[in-house]
Amino acid sequence: MAIRRGRGVAAINYPTGMNLGGDPTQALVHSTPTGNFMVTLSSVDLGQGMKQIMAQICAETIGVPTDRVVVDTADTDTGPHCMGTFASRGTHRAGNAVIQAAKEARQVMLEVAAEELEVNASDLETDGQGNILVKGAPQKSISIFDVALSAHFKRGRSISGRGMFLIPRSYPEKETGAMKPSTCYAHACTVAEVEVDDETGEVTVLTVKNIFEIGRALNPKMVEQQLVGGSWMGISHALYETTEPYYPNRDHGGTDFNQYLMPGPGDLAETEIIVLERPSADGPYGAKGPGEMCANPQIPAVANAVFDAVGVRIDTLPITPERILRALKAQAAN
Repeated sequence: MAIRRGRGVAAINYPTGMNLGGDPTQALVHSTPTGNFMVTLSSVDLGQGMKQIMAQICAETIGVPTDRVVVDTADTDTGPHCMGTFASRGTHRAGNAVIQAAKEARQVMLEVAAEELEVNASDLETDGQGNILVKGAPQKSISIFDVALSAHFKRGRSISGRGMFLIPRSYPEKETGAMKPSTCYAHACTVAEVEVDDETGEVTVLTVKNIFEIGRALNPKMVEQQLVGGSWMGISHALYETTEPYYPNRDHGGTDFNQYLMPGPGDLAETEIIVLERPSADGPYGAKGPGEMCANPQIPAVANAVFDAVGVRIDTLPITPERILRALKAQAAN
């Protein structure tokens, strides 16, 4: 009996969004009288950081600091339409809608500023710090705060914009059933190293190295955190978690989270994340959707590493010690 070491590799690609009826998302952007901006969405922040990213996208498009933008993920009664937060579509679909809405709001803002400065709107630019400048003559400027005041109380203008992202609907080919469900794909590769005790069947994940191609990382630190958390989640799915361990007979199944097996801090592997940026042509500032993909490649990589270590292929999750021992016993009997 021995501790055996193995290495497994897995590579995947993952679609951003699902082309169901064009997969539309809408966004609204408007200015307050003090020159802050409100983004209204029905896209839900599930904890993945959507509000922060939408604030960054809006701020970049309008030309203001990110802290001047507030994102309201309302609900389907009060917010503009969204297909939903699923299929890793949030940043891509909502981001494109926000850009479109922010561009429209920016144009109105520049038109009001042009009236105040007595120049053409096309001669103006923003400095990213809350000011609007005349190109080539930066000393001639006006703050966005003053522009907002003028729009609301003097010019009678609404600094607002509407945005909607809609891709052409893809219909299945009658002959083959082929269709194009997405406009861009993210990619990932994971290399996992494990140790397997061939006496107890216990698996220890030593290291996990993940490479993700996600278009463009709009917030690199948030991307890293999401990918690290997703990697640990993938390991948990591979080795621990199952909602129905005894399905269809649940007599001995867990009844609460005290009986739901998950890895603890001591079970987490040394994790490395490498992000490759290959901007998407139709993504907001090149972004795709890393979302759900971040927990996917670790599962087959761990399964392949177990096979490399002890020579048995486990094709049912989770890869428990019991399943490994049964497979080793069956292998020895042949």
